[in-house]
Amino acid sequence: MNPMYAYRLNPQVPQNGPMQVIVIEPFVYEALRGLIGKRAVLDTTRGSVSGMVVDAKPDHVVIQEHDSTFYVRLCEIVWIMPES
Repeated sequence: MNPMYAYRLNPQVPQNGPMQVIVIEPFVYEALRGLIGKRAVLDTTRGSVSGMVVDAKPDHVVIQEHDSTFYVRLCEIVWIMPES
């Protein structure tokens, strides 16, 4: 697997032992980084979330709407639509 898209969580585990990896969605991550400070609608496998994109990390995005803060895993996002 390309190291740009996954990384080892525990590098002390021997190479021949079990390895845990995290898959990164690079295009979704970059799209969300471009929306920081803007409003967007995210459709997820559990329903839609809308609000201000506060932060984007390689594994999740932070959406704030009024007094509520939502942490959405990138692997759960189906589509993203910026709001005008």
